[in-house]
Amino acid sequence: MVIGTMDAASRRHAEYPPIIEEALEYLRQQDFSKLADGRYYPRGEEHGEEIFADVQRYTTKPAEECYPEAHKRYADVQFIAEGSEYLGWCPFSPDLVEHAPYNDVYDITFFEKLVPESTLIMKPGSFAVLYPEDVHAPRMETEEGPQPVTKVVVKISVDLL
Repeated sequence: MVIGTMDAASRRHAEYPPIIEEALEYLRQQDFSKLADGRYYPRGEEHGEEIFADVQRYTTKPAEECYPEAHKRYADVQFIAEGSEYLGWCPFSPDLVEHAPYNDVYDITFFEKLVPESTLIMKPGSFAVLYPEDVHAPRMETEEGPQPVTKVVVKISVDLL
């Protein structure tokens, strides 16, 4: 997992793989307050299996309602445009217990809980790059309780990494 902010990423203190830089540049160029929820294609629809962005608006939930998840075919670049949430994380390990088996259509496996658990706060302008070995629990409410969030998840095929 890699975490950062758009401000820091713009200053180029860290070097990211080219496809991650491309995703961050796409996120920098958009005004998500003007885009409807749904799927967008940074490289055009003809490359939709390689890289796409999902704009999502939702209300955060209590941690016990947010099952950790992992993906096999895609890495996530999760970007918070508005609102705040906790993002739980742990490395993939045999200690994880499946809540729901892998769903090939949605490229997702859900787990009962993170083992061990780490949590960070995601605020507007922050992003997390989550690889297939990064089990993560998004959408968790902060101490302020449930709040609306606008998030964009750029899905990048592992073939491009």
